[in-house]
Order: sequence, then structure tokens, then C-alpha cells
Amino acid sequence: MKYFIESFSQVFGNNPARPAKDDQSEELKEIYKNKKLTKEDFENIDHRSHVLGKWQKRRWITLILVNFLFLVSYKFDVQLLEGAMTASRFVGFHMADLNSALQVMLAYKHVVLNLVIGTATIFIMWLLLGGRAFCSWACPYHLLSELAEFLHLWLVKKKIIKNHTFHRKTRSVFYVTFALLALLSGYTIFETISPTGIVSRAIIYGPGVALIWVGALILFEVFYSRRAWCRYVCPIGVTYAAVGSVSPLRVTYDATDCHHEGDCRKVCLVPHVLDLTIKGKAHTVEQDITADCTRCGMCIDICPTDSLNFKFKGLDKFL
Repeated sequence: MKYFIESFSQVFGNNPARPAKDDQSEELKEIYKNKKLTKEDFENIDHRSHVLGKWQKRRWITLILVNFLFLVSYKFDVQLLEGAMTASRFVGFHMADLNSALQVMLAYKHVVLNLVIGTATIFIMWLLLGGRAFCSWACPYHLLSELAEFLHLWLVKKKIIKNHTFHRKTRSVFYVTFALLALLSGYTIFETISPTGIVSRAIIYGPGVALIWVGALILFEVFYSRRAWCRYVCPIGVTYAAVGSVSPLRVTYDATDCHHEGDCRKVCLVPHVLDLTIKGKAHTVEQDITADCTRCGMCIDICPTDSLNFKFKGLDKFL
């Protein structure tokens, strides 16, 4: 229950709860006490590359294959994976993106059986796969945004531009706003501007004028704010984070060998979930990363001490 509450708190823009010293286990206090790293120790840390690590390669391949399967099914009419990322059928079985389904139900105030089946299927699938794993492992816009991020960081490093951030609660405001717009207008307004749906349909059916909007978003993220859409606007992440709060698939942090050098937070799309890697901020020696985590694996790839790893709760007892 504590994990669930903390996850929702972070998803809706609150800062991670800071542990009181009395709340920390004695084992963790002892680890922190004996961990006195010098400046030389930090300089000698074997920093791993943040590009094309093991999990990033697997994720990119998976993301490309999933979206390519939509294209192949449409072009060759094999009826394997029909539709687009927002709503589809896999070998005839309905699947509906959770946020898209919510928008449709609010707009039309009517629920059809196929929508219920599709929503239930996707809920179960992403419950097992980690909720916001949808963002990093399936969303086609995520890959474009990730590539734009490399250029943004290079421009920042060269001091050509500065990164600008917004308050994290902005995403909560947009979530409520899009829901109210659908409810009051009778139209799924978010679906019209969602880059996830636009890019997915462009891959399958060919490019359209809506890609101009996607291009504008990419330019905004390159030259002004790193990953702005995913971090501060997109309600899809909020919806899947709610699923992730009860998912057994999580990233787990072990404070035992951590150097607290911060490489993981530098590559993370949602770095607030890794605040517990800062020395003194963990609650226990082993702690699960909260549900706003996209399970992208970037922090696992870059951690020099393997203090971060995937864990399927319950299954680890049998391994």
C-alpha cells in the first residue's frame, strides 16, 4: 500500500517522500555510515556509455518490430495486427489503448463490448509488462523523442542552448483538461493531437499533414525543453503509470554497492523516481522504483555497480 500511495503521489507531480532517519533500517544506516568515498574514488568510477546499452538495444528492436508489424499487416493484408497503436486487433482479438479508450468513453458516454474486451486485454498485458513500459517499449513517438534528446543534450553540452523545465504537476493539469474536453465537447480532442497516434498512423498508412505538428514538438524538444511532451503533457504516461502501480514488474534499487554518482539520474526520462539513489534518501537497503518509471532499462545499463535491476515480484522466489 505504501508503494502504491507513493507511486501515485509522484505520478501527479509530488516530490518523492524523504525518509526520516528513524524510518531507515539499521542495516541501511550502517551502509551509509561506512560508505566514505573520496574525490579520487569518484574519478576512478568506470562510467558506462549511456548509448546503446543492453536494454536500450533490446528496447529499440522491440519498439521498431512492434510498429513494423502494424505496417506489414496492413501492406500485405495478413490480418495479423490490424489498426494502429491507439486501437487494434491481434489475430482478430480486440486491443484498445487505455487512455484512448478512456477518451472515447468520456466523449461518447457509451461503452461497447469490443471496447471493454480491448481495454481489459491491454490492461492485463501492460499490468504484466510494467505499466509505463508502454511508453519506452511500444510508443513510436518515444523513439523520435529519444533521438531528439541526444541532439538536445549535445547542444546543451556545447552551450548553444539551455534546457528549460516545467513543474511536474503540469502533466496532471493536462490530464484533467483533456478528460474534461472529451466529456464536455463529445470529441476525443487529445487523440487529434497525440503524436503517438499520429506517428503510428503515418507509419502504417503513410504521412499526412498532422506530421507538421509532430515536427514542431520535436523542434521544441531539441531547442527548448528536453522530452517536454512525455514529461509535462502526455496523459498516456499517467494512465499507464496507474497500471504500473500494481504491476509485479519493477526496477529494484540495492543501496549496498551504490556510489551515488548520479549517472542513472542523468539518463532517466523521469529522474525523480531515482531520487532514492542519492545518498541518504533511500528508505531500505532494497527498494522498488515507483510506478512513474518507464522500465526503459537505461539506468540499469549505465549503473557501474549493478545496483539497479529488473525484478518480477513473486517470481524471484522461485529463481
